[in-house]
Amino acid sequence: MQWNPYGGVMDENSASETPFPHRKGNLFMIQYFVFWNEDGAETYDRTQQLAPTVGQGFKNSQGAMATKFDVEKFNGANDFGLWKIKMEAILIQQGCDEALKGESRMSGTMTQEEKKKMGDKARSAIILCLGDKVLREVAKEKTAAEIWAKLESLYMTRSLAHRLCLKQQLFSFKMSESRTIEEQIAEFSKIVDDLENIEVKLEDEDKAVILLNALPKTFEHFRDALLYGKDQVITLEEVLTSIRTKEFQKLQDSKTTEEGASGLISVKGKGKKQSGKEKKLNPDGTKQVRCFKCQKMGHIKKFCPEKGKAGRPQETADVAEASEGYESAGVLVASSEDPQRSWVMDSGCSYHMCPVKEFFENLDQKEHGNVLLGNNKACRVQGVGSVRLKMFDNREMVLQAVRYVPELKRNLISISAFDLGGYTTKVEDGVMRVCSGDSVVAKGRRRNGLYILEGSTVIGHVSVASGTENTARLWHLRMGHISEKGLEELEKQDLLLGDKLQKLDFCDHCVLGKSHRIPFGKGKHSTERPFEYVHADLWGPARTLTHGGGAYFLSIIDDFSRRVWIYVLKNKSETFQKFKEWHTQIENQLGCRLKCLRTDNGLEFVSEEFNGFCKEKGIRRHRTVVGTPQQNGLAERMNRTILERVRCMLLGSGLSKAFWGEAANTAVYLINRSPSSALNFKTPMEVWSGRPADYSHLRVFGSLAFAHVRGDKLDSRAARCIFLGYADGVKGYRLWRLDSPSKLIISRDVIFDETRMAMHPENSGSEKKILVEVEHTTNGAGTPGGTEENQTGEGQVENGRTIEENRSDEFRTDLGDDTDGMSGEGSHGKAAGVDLRNYQLVRDRERRISKPTKRLGEADLICYALNAAEDLNRSDEPRSYKEALDSSDRHLWQGAMEEELEALKKNSTWRLVDLPKGKKVIGSKWIFKKKEATPGGEKARYKARLVAKGFTQIEGVDYHEIFAPVVKHCSVRVLMAIVAHCNLHLEQLDVRTAFLHGDLEKTIYMKQPDGFAVDDRVCLLQKSLYGLKQSPRQWYRKFDDFLIKLNFKRCNYDDCVYTLNHGGEMLYLLLYVDDILIASSDRGMIGETKARLADAFEMKELGEARRILGIDIKRDRPGGNLFLSQECYLHKVISRYRMAESKMASTPVGQHLKLTKEQCPKTEEERKKMESVSFSNGIGSIMYGMVCTRPDVAHGVSVLSQFMVNPGPTHWEALKWMLRYIRGSLGTGLFFQNNFQGGGYIEGFVDSDFAGCMDTRKSRSGYVFTLFGTAVSWRSTLQSVVALSTTEAEYYALAEGVKEALWLKGLVRELGFDQKSVCVHCDSQSAIHLANHQIYHSRTKHIDVKLHFVRSIVESGDVQICKIASEENPADMLTKPLAKERFLLLLSRIGCLPVGH
Repeated sequence: MQWNPYGGVMDENSASETPFPHRKGNLFMIQYFVFWNEDGAETYDRTQQLAPTVGQGFKNSQGAMATKFDVEKFNGANDFGLWKIKMEAILIQQGCDEALKGESRMSGTMTQEEKKKMGDKARSAIILCLGDKVLREVAKEKTAAEIWAKLESLYMTRSLAHRLCLKQQLFSFKMSESRTIEEQIAEFSKIVDDLENIEVKLEDEDKAVILLNALPKTFEHFRDALLYGKDQVITLEEVLTSIRTKEFQKLQDSKTTEEGASGLISVKGKGKKQSGKEKKLNPDGTKQVRCFKCQKMGHIKKFCPEKGKAGRPQETADVAEASEGYESAGVLVASSEDPQRSWVMDSGCSYHMCPVKEFFENLDQKEHGNVLLGNNKACRVQGVGSVRLKMFDNREMVLQAVRYVPELKRNLISISAFDLGGYTTKVEDGVMRVCSGDSVVAKGRRRNGLYILEGSTVIGHVSVASGTENTARLWHLRMGHISEKGLEELEKQDLLLGDKLQKLDFCDHCVLGKSHRIPFGKGKHSTERPFEYVHADLWGPARTLTHGGGAYFLSIIDDFSRRVWIYVLKNKSETFQKFKEWHTQIENQLGCRLKCLRTDNGLEFVSEEFNGFCKEKGIRRHRTVVGTPQQNGLAERMNRTILERVRCMLLGSGLSKAFWGEAANTAVYLINRSPSSALNFKTPMEVWSGRPADYSHLRVFGSLAFAHVRGDKLDSRAARCIFLGYADGVKGYRLWRLDSPSKLIISRDVIFDETRMAMHPENSGSEKKILVEVEHTTNGAGTPGGTEENQTGEGQVENGRTIEENRSDEFRTDLGDDTDGMSGEGSHGKAAGVDLRNYQLVRDRERRISKPTKRLGEADLICYALNAAEDLNRSDEPRSYKEALDSSDRHLWQGAMEEELEALKKNSTWRLVDLPKGKKVIGSKWIFKKKEATPGGEKARYKARLVAKGFTQIEGVDYHEIFAPVVKHCSVRVLMAIVAHCNLHLEQLDVRTAFLHGDLEKTIYMKQPDGFAVDDRVCLLQKSLYGLKQSPRQWYRKFDDFLIKLNFKRCNYDDCVYTLNHGGEMLYLLLYVDDILIASSDRGMIGETKARLADAFEMKELGEARRILGIDIKRDRPGGNLFLSQECYLHKVISRYRMAESKMASTPVGQHLKLTKEQCPKTEEERKKMESVSFSNGIGSIMYGMVCTRPDVAHGVSVLSQFMVNPGPTHWEALKWMLRYIRGSLGTGLFFQNNFQGGGYIEGFVDSDFAGCMDTRKSRSGYVFTLFGTAVSWRSTLQSVVALSTTEAEYYALAEGVKEALWLKGLVRELGFDQKSVCVHCDSQSAIHLANHQIYHSRTKHIDVKLHFVRSIVESGDVQICKIASEENPADMLTKPLAKERFLLLLSRIGCLPVGH
């Protein structure tokens, strides 16, 4: 047998090698075999392999006795001191311990070859006992001595810091009650050994005293006895022996106590109390106790000989027992249910604890100490995490810091942990409630002496608990989701047809429909008879109208009987008439008078006719204090109850919201038959009529019903219907037929399937949704109010016949009949195969949150701002012809449509023809617009436009050019400055049907307009029409040609600005689509121009201009002042974002706000959270104000626009700051005067903020130009390149300002105000020198050559660059946030002032 250095035994007779080293975890065992020859001489055979056991003796192949030793590998984390001792012992056994000294210090009797062989053996043994990590650190060492020295230097450092650290651990060592004494003694011994290994010697007595002082408090008397009870020296060995003896004695006492703890045994969950008397003993001395396992006397269950035998049925009685695996389980009561599924609410538990790993939502599996049970047993905590529980009200709660203790047998909820969290705990009537304020967050019921949580564990968001179906749920649905208490009272009164109810299962629809806030306190008053004291309230408007057009409901409650009446109304104005009908009916039925009526202060209840009626009838009024609807609490709570029932019934039935009127009527019908706690759980109908109500006819709302119908002999005898409620005045059911045509019927011959809801997809017969239109019709008798139900239907139905409602196609879309089809075979291009029946105009689709593109130019930003402003004003306008007819202003919209059609006929826009074969026809649609009234001017205008659906047109076939210019906002402000300076007359015109005046170059066929079609022919368009792609361009070309013929001159700097010079008098005309502004000092010229325009186009004179493009124009001609503001528009913006009551800010951007892209959402969850915030729409709304009249917010809008694609919470806070500033400066605008005293008409200011962008380090440019002292042009934007110096940044800003100066100079010159040179102010001396002198410096070589056009402009004299102090430069506010005082000062320099300033 030979030694193989590669870890195996090589047989001398064969070349095969038998390797047998193995791994098992991190433990590597080395076996050493010691052989004795017959003569007693020792020989060594060394092999390495893993041994499954330690210290076993065996014989080798030679018959010699061998002993093996196991050494754990040293991996750097285990104890080096112990490993070193074991390793030295192994090397001694191998006889190569001298190799640790090095070859130079080994015995001189050994030859060099023997020394080398011993060193190699020692090195191999050490390497095989090292882990991979440690082996890498010593792999370069060649000898065993070098490896040994390297290991000592790495893991037995003798540095001062290491020595002090070990001493600190020793002197501060303390034992804990939650850990075993043996573990902590081992820890103490390790610290002492580590100190001795680095040659720090401690006296034995010192070590003994330190260990005694480290003992826990329970060893206090033991410590005192050892310290003060000995006269001689105390040793560490004596202390260790005494501690172990004491610990052993405590363990024995604990076991003795457990074995004699027969007082834990009880029957059926109730423990027997032990009396003070001694227990009786049997003659043989055994205790008279009974085993609950075998029911025999003389022993307890723990020592039962039958324990463990299979085949015996499990006991199902609730028995308290102490199981072997859980010594403290005796305090818990086991039951037939799985104890690990329920949670025990324990006041003696320090933490929430759970033994089931699967219950944890997240778990940090680390050692977290021990948990000490009642018998001092320590259970190890193997992790801390959170557990999700579903509570009794279907609300989910997450328990945090739950200890994972696998040794427990129960889930424990710590009441003390709730107490530390600020919750309160109440125990009464066998129920433990954990409350937060008035809200109950957790509830447990007493079962067998323990409080078990009413709830279940959620695993993967699926509850573990389950329930069974019973009749309670059926009656719960029949009674319109009545409460469980109400069902119990009905069962006690034997009103449920003899059904015995079980516990009501959890109802999701009740939670979804009835969730509410904590109620207010209840007022107290008493009544003696019905109709003495009545409560009333009006609810609405509902966002979804009923099929009959109802938007409100009036509820009336009798205080004595709590009976409810409900009336569904279309308008608030119907309230008085319905109340009057109800009062007359009840007064006639009861023969008594109403004494008192309680309502709120709604206008429907305090009108003159309502007050007069109450005075006439002698009805006393009780009203609420303004802003305190709680004083009408009974009516408010009843409305809430009705709506809760309605939501539950609609959710459970699957019906659309349009059926809320029917659901409300049915809910009131059932509320009047449900027990009320205010009536000692009697029903309102029983108190009102004196007899119990009948429940035999009740059915589940929305369930599938089959009504008997008459028809052909071979037709079906029943129709599928939806059960909607109970008919008024007849013994029948209200049903909605599902077959075509849909109709509302009343029938008594009905078969119900209450287990199925008719509108669920699996029961409806079709998975496609049916949209239904119903026209509301009423009979002459009005709505009944005095019969038993007193409810109003959505469509009145007389007995024996039905009223049919109009029904749309089964698969219609929001366009309704506005669908477009393509007929013939000659359709062009791709459109021939496109189905446009389901196409919707963009304005009619559900509005999405607008988001701009990542890079927008100035013109694109203005367009985006205009779209956002348009969205803000569109909320109360009809979006379709049907909506216009259904609105409260339908007569005004009808008049607007008739006016539009009259204008179209007058203009000969089309003629009716038959559609030629092979030609396509486009659709048409009505667009409605309400123009707000102007202060002190005209009233609100209702405008209707007939538009063609131009989205079906094809470029190159139906049109070519479509671009049409509109006047720039800057040009409008320039005109206002000239009007104020020269005190000109300013008037406004509106072109009626402007686009209709354009001439078409292509043949286009269109459908006849909705509501005005006369036959099946189509319209052949002869003139341009709104909606066509080419309409705007055709209109502009025609208007432009007309003005040129009148000798008007089109401005070269703005295509929509025209001038007319007649005898030295100037007339200015501005065009924005169909809005025209005319200004001149000569009224005769204005009148003549208006007359010529009226001859060519249909015009509407609006008189003196008061509003243009949403800008209010306020003028004081005697004072020579003109003021532009957008107060009304900005007030809408503030109201839309609910900032009308917010705290005002003094500047648009807070100086503390540092906005970067790092604040943008990083995760998908954060992005989804921010999607609910209309950040982009807010920026667009404010941007429109900035474009028109508010230069003060230009910098803030420019900064926030960078984050519109992906805004974060910080950016949203910055936007709200700006809204708060706008709220405090709503009246701020541009103030133009005629007393300008400056030298030049136009004056400019430029500035930059070097590297102002925190993300790209680009600089921000800003400029503002004034005309006659008031701002007319401004801009704040990031520069396109990164400037390398402040001079370069200022020069970029200066170049942008010079370009704007040239444009303004040319525009004003054509308007009659020639200025030789425009002064542009800059606060950078370097930039001024760079513009005025051709000095090339090394620091300016990188500046783009195209920017040096500034020099040529300066040399020509068109622009002068002037120095201005930074403190006086108004452009400074366009590049950075400023303090309030300086900000307001700079605003005043450009004429941006509050109204009335």
